[in-house]
Amino acid sequence: MPRIPKKNRSSPKTARYAAIETLCRMEQSRSPVRPLLEGISAECRLPADDRGLAMNIVYGVLRHRQYLEWLIGRLCRHPRHKLDPYILHSLEVGLFQLFCLDRIPESAAVNETVEAVKTAGLPVRLQGFVNGILRESIRQRPTLPGSDTDPESGRPWLNHPTWLTDRWRRRFGEDEMRRICAGNTEEPPLVLKINTTVTTRDKYRMSLAAAGIACRDGLFAPQALVLPAYQGAIPLLPGFAAGHFLVQDEATQLAPLLLGPFRAKGRYLDACAGLGGKTCSLVELERELQLRITAVEPEAYRYRKLGENLQRLYPGHGCTTRQCPLQDFAAAEDRFDGVLVDAPCSGTGVTGRHPDIRWNRAEEDLIRYQAVQLALLYQAAALTAAGGVLVYATCSLEAEENEEVIRLFLDRHPEFQLTDPEPLLPAAAGRFIAHRFFCPRPDATIDGFFAARLIHR
Repeated sequence: MPRIPKKNRSSPKTARYAAIETLCRMEQSRSPVRPLLEGISAECRLPADDRGLAMNIVYGVLRHRQYLEWLIGRLCRHPRHKLDPYILHSLEVGLFQLFCLDRIPESAAVNETVEAVKTAGLPVRLQGFVNGILRESIRQRPTLPGSDTDPESGRPWLNHPTWLTDRWRRRFGEDEMRRICAGNTEEPPLVLKINTTVTTRDKYRMSLAAAGIACRDGLFAPQALVLPAYQGAIPLLPGFAAGHFLVQDEATQLAPLLLGPFRAKGRYLDACAGLGGKTCSLVELERELQLRITAVEPEAYRYRKLGENLQRLYPGHGCTTRQCPLQDFAAAEDRFDGVLVDAPCSGTGVTGRHPDIRWNRAEEDLIRYQAVQLALLYQAAALTAAGGVLVYATCSLEAEENEEVIRLFLDRHPEFQLTDPEPLLPAAAGRFIAHRFFCPRPDATIDGFFAARLIHR
């Protein structure tokens, strides 16, 4: 168990301090980094600008970790595994600022990082150690490689754990594996789904232009807008409070379309609603087709966010929400014309957008996820009416969670049939269909995703 330093209560908590604390707690708990950072930022009472800087540093360290580890190994005589965890993450934070960020002066990067170590209550000798390594890195900068090329291979850094790159190499080939890793190192653009019940994509594009925010239409989803350079807070975008949009990648926007063709007055279930992104797509069809929508989410935080998102986007909506496991819900409900199961998964298709995933997962997790996914799919099958549609989706690239889950499910449920999703998707998305699965791999335009459309015959 790593030693937890005693905090210096008299020192102000800064963005660097919050970043180091977040990386330490993530390593200890393997928890998602965003809620950790939000909690620590609240503890430190960071202003909005500092919260944004802390997030940029944490995500940047996670996207460039292999490169930063190489630098530490080059600059430090102590083996990495023998370093105090707080010191290790302090060096990552300092070196990321020095070698990967252009806008932070060297003196600020060094001094603020050392001050964070002091605030954490570590001994003066360790403060001096961090200070010495960071200043030595500045002296050696002309002889050290940049963040783009591994000096040993002469190719870009992979910045992913070996177990994951080995899997992708075997499945996709060397070049495709390296393409995915390189893309995941870059910060992805912000993608919005426009709420068509209150505005249109053309009108909202004009609102962004009036605010001086560059955007372009999505390439695949009909209501997608991409903001390639926006770095501000989401609530500061025009129309946020009025429910003009939600943040959602194009692959996720397309998934609910696979429940079609929708039946007028039909019953539809989002069986793993999460924060409600896909539920929102169904609610937009509610008034036009008089659909009856139900969303189920067991986890308290996600369920609360689901309610907040529905209220912001669709006040007075007719969607029924339930906070309970799908198994408990299944025992009491009739059948639905369409059921969407966006199952919990490893998330290896979105490690560019959520770089903590690549470091929080292990290969043995895949079989554990598969068991959960199959259980959910079996429960959802019992809720799908004859002639109804069952859509299974993940944001994983791994066969154990995708094709293998569908094969195992169909072996046990021959009354379901896998169908081609392409007729239900925009023509531009047809390139992502393979073996009757919707399965884009991550690139600069779309997240990695998987979906299968099954008909209850």
